[in-house]
Amino acid sequence: MRYPALIALSVLLSGQTTRAAEAWRPLWNGKDLAGWTMYLSKPHASSVVEGLAKDAKGNYTEPVGADRDPLGVFTVAKVDGQPAIRISGQVFGELRSKASLTNYHLKLQFKWGEKKWPPREKPETPRDSGLLYHVHAEPGAEGRVWSRSTELQIQERDVGDLYSIGSFVFVRSTLRRGTGNATTKAVYDYDPKGPWNVFAQVPGQDGRCVKQPDAEKPTGEWNTVELVCLGEDSIHIVNGQVVMRLHRTLRMDTPTPQPVTAGPIILQSEGAEIFYRDVAWRPITAVPPEYAERR
Repeated sequence: MRYPALIALSVLLSGQTTRAAEAWRPLWNGKDLAGWTMYLSKPHASSVVEGLAKDAKGNYTEPVGADRDPLGVFTVAKVDGQPAIRISGQVFGELRSKASLTNYHLKLQFKWGEKKWPPREKPETPRDSGLLYHVHAEPGAEGRVWSRSTELQIQERDVGDLYSIGSFVFVRSTLRRGTGNATTKAVYDYDPKGPWNVFAQVPGQDGRCVKQPDAEKPTGEWNTVELVCLGEDSIHIVNGQVVMRLHRTLRMDTPTPQPVTAGPIILQSEGAEIFYRDVAWRPITAVPPEYAERR
C-alpha cells in the first residue's frame, strides 16, 4: 500500500518533469547577438560602405558578406522599456540562429520602426521582414539573397503568409476568384477545406499562399507570432490565431526531393526598421492542444 503523501509527491514530481520537458528556452539572450550569425547582401547604391566594389554606374557588385556589419544593421536596443533586437533594414540580409531546431514551438514578438530604406522607401511600400525556418542552405549560397527555406511572412498586412523560398511546400488552399487569368497572376488563399496545392518559386509562380484570417495588429503595436513544427507539418500563428497549416517542405536542390524537418531560423533585414523581442522556443512531441486541428 502506498501512503497518500508519497502518492502526492509522485504526482507532483511527475508534473514538474512534464513542465520541465516543455519549458520555454530563450533563443535570444536579451543582451547581445551571441548565438546568432549575420550575412548582408549587396547594399543599395545609396549606402556608403568603404572598400566594397562598385561598377561604373555606382552599383555595388559584391555582398558585404558574413559576420560583417559596417552599417549597424543588427543591434540591440531598448524599446518600450524592454530589450529588443533592432534590424534597421538598410541592407537586405539575415540574422541566423546558430541553433538548429526540430519538433518545436517557437514564439516571438515584433514591432515596426519608422525608418524605411531604398529601394523600399516609398510611403505606399509595405514594411517588410520575415521569419525563415527549415533553412537548408548556407548564407549567400548560389548567389541567393534568401537561403532556401520556408518563410512565415512578416510584412505589413501580410503577416502569416507563406513564401516557399527555393523549396516545395504543400498547403490546402483555393484559387482566389478573378485571378489566374490572362491579365492577373494566380493568388491562392489558405483554406483548411480546400485541395492540396504545391507552392514553389518557379517560373510563373511566386511561391506565395495568403494567410486566412487576418489577425495582424495595426502598425506600431507589438504582434505575437508563433510557429509550430512537428515532423513534416508546420503551423503559422498570429496573435493566437492559426492562419495557415502547411505540410512537407521538400528540397529542390537535391537530385530527388527530400523532406526538410529541421534547421536554423532567420530574421530578415528587408528595407524596413523592425524590432524583435521575447524570442523563445520549446521542444514538442505533439501539437499544443490550443492549436491542434479540430476534426
